[in-house]
Amino acid sequence: MSRRVTIDDVAEKAGVSYQTVSRVINNRPDVSPATRRRVQTVILEMGYRPSRVARSLATARTATIGLMVPDIANPFFSDVARGVEQSAYDKGYSVLLCNTNEDLHREVEVLQMLDDKQVDGVIVCGLRQESDSLCDALARFPAAVLVNRRLESKPLPAILIDDVRGGYLATRHLLRSGHRVIGYVAGPPTSYSGRRRAEGFRQAYAEIGLLPQTDWTCHCLPIVEDGTVAVQQLIHQQPDITGLFCYNDLVAVGALRACAALGLRVPDDMAIVGYDDIQLAALMTPALTTCHIPRNEIGRLALDLLLRQINGSQENNTVIDIEPQLVIRESAPA
Repeated sequence: MSRRVTIDDVAEKAGVSYQTVSRVINNRPDVSPATRRRVQTVILEMGYRPSRVARSLATARTATIGLMVPDIANPFFSDVARGVEQSAYDKGYSVLLCNTNEDLHREVEVLQMLDDKQVDGVIVCGLRQESDSLCDALARFPAAVLVNRRLESKPLPAILIDDVRGGYLATRHLLRSGHRVIGYVAGPPTSYSGRRRAEGFRQAYAEIGLLPQTDWTCHCLPIVEDGTVAVQQLIHQQPDITGLFCYNDLVAVGALRACAALGLRVPDDMAIVGYDDIQLAALMTPALTTCHIPRNEIGRLALDLLLRQINGSQENNTVIDIEPQLVIRESAPA
């Protein structure tokens, strides 16, 4: 096996110093055009590739960022991750993707691991907790951006979905369709976005002078299987429910399964509204009414915010708001 070409090899063949090759690689101006062309020709001929390790030692940067998500199997987070990775690739950065698997204890551990890897910054999606240890872990990074979460004790740039508005739109749609007893399948009790959607749920009821009962709400993990079980239990306990607002589209798919198992027709017996508008939502039978969230765009915006910090921006309170859009389909028609 041939050995790796080094910067010294390039310098020797080009008849210049190590420092001159380094200046060419880093596009420094203090190199004559003729020397620059000669060095670039030798680099191409020898197939030299600059070492990331060497560059990181020289620049105190690794051109790597960390991305932490609670569940990469959830299409919402995989789509956000795709947006981050595509944008990072275009800008010369690599991404270390870490999945906490909805485990609160792993959040701090993952951040500590990314700190050990000396990433230039982190994007953290859907944090499930706020603790001193978590805030301390985030403080170790030179740059950090949150996706759909704010921390009371630590202001950080964030991409926020207007989940209050989304919860309001979903519930208002069901109310305008004539439903008065609506179940809210609220996702994990620790979910920041779930609590904000609950606020929108209550606002829509307040607008027509009604108050939803607390036992119309249940919690579950944001996955199909837990949604199925939670909806079956909720309908068994509250048989007057005729509409469901679900934390996300995966839970809404679980709700479709639960209704099928209980012999309920959707939307005739039970109307269902999801959230996120993942690709699966339009492919279901019946297709899901849901709130559309531009997930790839969120990833790109988060990466741009992070790079601004890495490059020296001091805008620690920058918040970009994302507006949900209601998409009406067969599971809850107008």
